[in-house]
Amino acid sequence: MSYNSSNKMVVPEAKAAMEKFKMEAASEVGVPLKQGYNGDLTSRQAGSIGGQMVKKMIESYESSMK
Repeated sequence: MSYNSSNKMVVPEAKAAMEKFKMEAASEVGVPLKQGYNGDLTSRQAGSIGGQMVKKMIESYESSMK
């Protein structure tokens, strides 16, 4: 997936997949993420979602190298 300089997704079809991935990661770490505005999340909650996403991406990459 590539991004342009304004940090918007270049491939529009990827947006739905990334949203689904984010919702799955949030569910796995027990963060109540909802569609739309999530500004009420704490930094810790938001960070745990991002961390889980990175962890899953690394696991996926490592398993593809075997």
